[in-house]
Amino acid sequence: MHKILLVEDEPNIITLLTRTIATIGCADIEILTAENGKIGLDIIKKERPEIVFLDIMMPEMNGYELCKIVKKDLEMTDVNIVMLTAKGQKSDEIKGKDAGADSYITKPFKPNEIRRKISEVCKITIE
Repeated sequence: MHKILLVEDEPNIITLLTRTIATIGCADIEILTAENGKIGLDIIKKERPEIVFLDIMMPEMNGYELCKIVKKDLEMTDVNIVMLTAKGQKSDEIKGKDAGADSYITKPFKPNEIRRKISEVCKITIE
């Protein structure tokens, strides 16, 4: 089972991501969601998802903090973190990479970017 975690405080983005992931056509995907960084961290520790789509601007704990904890403090290098954010400045991307993010996608995103990233990380052929 491929576990994908969506850490996002906007319900509309969660819905859009969930629908996008459903179009991959793979029955072996479990989608997990968290509305803030603290809940996201708990889920990452418990479920160890293959890929995390992580917003930056969230309550409780922002995406940079969560990414740093997962990648540097907990050394979970097997968890692929994709920053998915409206913060599109080059300095924001650098800050994400410095925190340990594997990839950086800006909103509004193209569904094919999400599908391609999942296919690449989870080794899933898109139907």
